[in-house]
Amino acid sequence: MKIPARKLPDKIFGFNRNILFTGLTSFLTDTSVKMIYSVMPMFLMSIGASKASLGLIEGVAESTASLIKAFSGFWSDRIGKNKPFMLVGYALSALVMPVYALVISPVQVLVLRFVERFGKGIRTAPRDSLIAASVINNETGRSFGLQKAMDNSGAIAGPLLAFVLLSLSLENYRLIFMLAGIPAILAIFVIIFGIKEAKKEKTGLFREFHFKDFPKRYYLFLAIVFVFTLGNSTDALLMVKANDVGVKVALIPLVYLVTNSVSVLASVPIGSLADRIGKEKILVAGYFIYSLVYFGFGVATSAGAIVSLFALYGLYSAATDGIQKAFISDTIEKNKKGTGLGIYNALLGLTLLPASLIAGTLYDRVNASVPFYFGASTAFISVILMIIFIISGRKERKS
Repeated sequence: MKIPARKLPDKIFGFNRNILFTGLTSFLTDTSVKMIYSVMPMFLMSIGASKASLGLIEGVAESTASLIKAFSGFWSDRIGKNKPFMLVGYALSALVMPVYALVISPVQVLVLRFVERFGKGIRTAPRDSLIAASVINNETGRSFGLQKAMDNSGAIAGPLLAFVLLSLSLENYRLIFMLAGIPAILAIFVIIFGIKEAKKEKTGLFREFHFKDFPKRYYLFLAIVFVFTLGNSTDALLMVKANDVGVKVALIPLVYLVTNSVSVLASVPIGSLADRIGKEKILVAGYFIYSLVYFGFGVATSAGAIVSLFALYGLYSAATDGIQKAFISDTIEKNKKGTGLGIYNALLGLTLLPASLIAGTLYDRVNASVPFYFGASTAFISVILMIIFIISGRKERKS
């Protein structure tokens, strides 16, 4: 007698199963990525990289792979499928992780970072589109908040594992790189067996892109995101700053862990609050917090102050990353979500190149405070622009 396979429920812990398992996939992959990322700045400097080259590597890796985010988002809308893009994108990143153990120059790191970010480019917009299509009761803020919380849970586990390995292996970076591939490979199995394709009507698929297909407020919001992101450089400089004021190399992953711990605890509650009071208001608060944090990094001279700022940085993260995606998801039509989110993700990646180059150059050639003052300024300008955006939206609804 054949025993039928046990079917997984469509709803788990109050969330659609796709949202929960997509979060688990992000948790495992981000564990791998952050194991590497939390020690990469120190590793790069140990093989001869400058602070400016840190920004260059991150900026080039993100920006040159960013166009694929828009392409994969549009293509997933065109064929009505997201899971294949997720599978290929996560698998590509998983294969790269252990190869970092073999590098001997910053240029090789750049190549591997490009390949790993290319994988992220393939998967990000289709993944976000799958989440948007799987939302229950219009709770986009709560759903993207869970995604952010799970993502940052991996960003806690990764640095923690890196700290343990650094302590036990006398700063053996290559051992960390070799072991980092294990969680990422497990994530592939979660995609295969845990996630199912969100249903889309074939007759309503988005076949051809036109700029006029998206509302004006979508483009206005992207303009604000661009201004903000121009001062939002690589987090590698935050870790370098922590080291400069006296935080030991082995403790750097734990300092970064503080940020992600706060973000994990705050992401779902802030997402739920955004669903109730409006996502634009939460974004104003998030940009303002960022401005305060970066100004604080500019004036900080003690390890204690740096740790406090990393904690506040986690609150900023919870109030912006997932909320921006949720706002865009609410703004555009169902059959265009992959494309709209893909353009948004591409904009973030492309802007990171000038942002990281500016910050890295200011750090090396002016002083360690100026890049943080620059980031604080662009964030404060974004606060003002976002307030104008909210007021103009209210006037449009009244007219």
